[in-house]
Amino acid sequence: MLIIAVAVVWRLYLWSRAPHDAPTRSVALAFLSLGLSYPVAMPAGTAGIETVAGDDMAKLVQNLLVLLTCYFLMCFYLYSADGRATRRRARREAVVVAVIAAAIAVAAATEPDRALANSFSKADMTISQVAAFYLIAGLYMMYAIGAAGWWSARYARMSRRPHATGLWMTAIGLSAMAVACAVRAVFVAVRFSGGLVPQWLTTSAAILLVVSSLLFAVGVTYSGVSARITATRLWLRRRRDHRRLTPLWQLLIEVYPGNELRAASRMPWDRWRARGVHRRYHRRIVECRDGLVDISPYLVDGQDETDLLRLEPVELARRLRRASAAIRQGVQVPPRAVPLAVPQGDDRDSDVEQLIAVSEALRLTA
Repeated sequence: MLIIAVAVVWRLYLWSRAPHDAPTRSVALAFLSLGLSYPVAMPAGTAGIETVAGDDMAKLVQNLLVLLTCYFLMCFYLYSADGRATRRRARREAVVVAVIAAAIAVAAATEPDRALANSFSKADMTISQVAAFYLIAGLYMMYAIGAAGWWSARYARMSRRPHATGLWMTAIGLSAMAVACAVRAVFVAVRFSGGLVPQWLTTSAAILLVVSSLLFAVGVTYSGVSARITATRLWLRRRRDHRRLTPLWQLLIEVYPGNELRAASRMPWDRWRARGVHRRYHRRIVECRDGLVDISPYLVDGQDETDLLRLEPVELARRLRRASAAIRQGVQVPPRAVPLAVPQGDDRDSDVEQLIAVSEALRLTA
């Protein structure tokens, strides 16, 4: 229930961010239908529905929700193809699931009193309405889930990690669910004809159905959760690097206050939002680099530029302190900017590492 609930909330959140995206809407509705089917199947949910709607209606509602789950899952793949033919097929599939829903509703309405009250393993399958109820629903679930599993495996072969990993988990979960539905349909046929199915086989099929459902839920949410974990790690690293740059930033802003860029937002929660953290991080890097350009003429002192490029962070930190003291005293030097704290690589991470090394040296030599 917890895994399903998290998946439902996550998918509804994604739908709220893209309300007109048909594939996103389909997955959200599939998980919502699946999530609602669980409390309906619980004793309290069953008692509440049957008190209002009558005997065996909870079983009907639960199976209708499961049928909707299968239909919306199929719609996700159909809408992902994004073609007129697939959209027409989605409408045809809606007619099919409506017919299936009507058929099991008729079976539930015409069955003897409380014939559907028992679980699948204890239901009297010799009653034609009960057998039809489980067989029709099971065969449609096998068809829809099997098709979705085939599409998942197809897209998994075309994708890269982490999407491929999530799709393979989804494909395996759906395939196992389709197998479980097929096995249960065979059980219905055997019991309808008067045969007996060992209890351990029925229990094994039920366990396979539950486990495969959970695997499907994990697979569908895997790529999104993986992306969020990666984003959280980046958020934490940039908050830490922002703090580590503080000594260098403070020294440079004190002597060149005009280099401080205007904050995009003064709201207190902007310090914690992902966008605010990334914005403040990049702004601090720019401010530090601008300050180093402005202060660099005070470090030349008759030396060759190549000597400054070879300075260790500790020595550069000492010279920066002396230069900032000279600026406060009003010392004037010829404007001759030279590069300082040049990174080894040409990417942003190398640049930040070099700035942090100088900033840490400033903090230690304070």
